Amino acid sequence: MPEGIKLFTGNAHKELAQEVATCLGIPLGDATATTFSDGEIMVRINENVRGTDVFVIQPTCMPVNYNIMELLLMVDALKRASARRITAVIPYYGYARQDRKVQSRVPISAKLVADLITAAGTNRILTMDLHAAQIQGFFNIPVDNLYASPVLLDYVRKKYNLKNLIIVSPDAGGVERARSFAKRLQCPIAIIDKRRETANVSQIMNVLGEVEKKDTIILDDMIDTGGTIIQAGTALMEKGARQVVAACTHAVLSGSVIEKVNNSAIKELIVTNTIPFDSKKEQSKKLTVLSIAPLLGEAIKRIYEESSISSLFV
Repeated sequence: MPEGIKLFTGNAHKELAQEVATCLGIPLGDATATTFSDGEIMVRINENVRGTDVFVIQPTCMPVNYNIMELLLMVDALKRASARRITAVIPYYGYARQDRKVQSRVPISAKLVADLITAAGTNRILTMDLHAAQIQGFFNIPVDNLYASPVLLDYVRKKYNLKNLIIVSPDAGGVERARSFAKRLQCPIAIIDKRRETANVSQIMNVLGEVEKKDTIILDDMIDTGGTIIQAGTALMEKGARQVVAACTHAVLSGSVIEKVNNSAIKELIVTNTIPFDSKKEQSKKLTVLSIAPLLGEAIKRIYEESSISSLFV
């Protein structure tokens, strides 16, 4: 890659940033992000970025508020150091589930975070599988929303018998995602009809579709507490499914979800590395982690070269 591009990262997901840098054949930029004794974050860019095209890789995952603040300060530091253009690469966009007013007197947090990122001096956003597509419109700057489906599709094609496969949407809202995924595999879909009682708690009601003796893959954009996919897996097995696999882009995996998956009907949990795992990966033999670094690297390369990235939106 030419010298006009720089790649930086905060502390959110250094492993992914290093993978992307390796894919691009460039070193990670020299920057430090530490905290003072009172918890304030201090960022310093340790190399010249004047006139360069800068990409900051920082998923706003847990600890969400810390990682968002670190991203904002890093963008501000780069802007004041006269970077030509700053692209925030946010593989996982925190607060995405708070994208509308679902009751009185509540904020639209996803919009507020978008405003903060823009106000800090960001010129462009590169993200992946936004929880709600309308979040792209919350920004007044260009937003490229990639999809992890090419990575997931490649793995599924190699491992599973497509002739006996059915893709399952865990709720009505995910039908379009499941249909698009199934179309590329040329297999049918099924839908889980569920009723959500309270936040992070869902009750499985019915399975719409023929799943008996089928290999089923539950497809979602993220897995947090795991309640939805675990209950969906139980419902599918009760309907006679041969096996149940779950796949998602963002493995939030809060609390004891790994233990729950280990004790569930889910045979395999396929996720990508938009969010760091720490020791979670070692806690379950059911967990398969796929890297989105080559996809991000290709998108960054095309943005830098001012070439089309529409072919990546599949």
